Amino acid sequence: MTRDSIAQNLLKSVNRAVRDFELIADGDRIAVGVSGGKDSRTLLDVLLRGMDVPGTYTVVAVHVDGTGVGLPDLVPTLEPWFRELGVDYEIAPLAVADDEPLPMNCFRCARNRRKALFLAAERLGCNKVAFGHHADDAAVTTLMSLMVKGRLETLEPRRSFFEGRLTLIRPLIYTTEKEIARYAHAQGWTFPPELACPREVDARRAKIERFLATFKDKERQQIRANLWRLCQRIERISTDYNDARSPS
Repeated sequence: MTRDSIAQNLLKSVNRAVRDFELIADGDRIAVGVSGGKDSRTLLDVLLRGMDVPGTYTVVAVHVDGTGVGLPDLVPTLEPWFRELGVDYEIAPLAVADDEPLPMNCFRCARNRRKALFLAAERLGCNKVAFGHHADDAAVTTLMSLMVKGRLETLEPRRSFFEGRLTLIRPLIYTTEKEIARYAHAQGWTFPPELACPREVDARRAKIERFLATFKDKERQQIRANLWRLCQRIERISTDYNDARSPS
């Protein structure tokens, strides 16, 4: 496949998610959380290409710098790339409370990174924040929720925060990790192993990712689809039940 055909195939799945879940509207200002990995870099690159939506929207990149808490320094890699793209960007420090123990586990790190990203988005006048979670992330999250929490939950394509002032969107929710890896390779991006999170290999999430990776592509496709449909069915049942209980 050529570089253009790879891009067009990926754009189809992203545009479908944008339409199905009404992720982008005219006048939106979107803060894209760019961690530095292939998922977030692909998301920023694709959104800058332009989605098939009425009207216009603007994009700003936000990278949360975690060097202050011992995470890899990606700023020297990302800043030149942001300038090459011509996108406005902000480097937001990952701040933690003085009494917070270090090193942080994955849950607390993700929580603090999200807080820093949301605060940066509000400073930049954004009404939406875009995360690079993809279809495989949604499947892993569903399995983790079922196995660890005993609940059936998945990644929501969109979710409002702060009484609707900020909306989290996931435009890659229909896109597979394999498609993203192909896109990143076609762009010529490289990701040195020393830039990866040093604690990522210890996460329970990584164990489930490795488990899903043991299935063939068609099997993983079926697993993703089944988990997605099941979560949507549970959500509809819950919504109907709550509507039925609400006073008329």
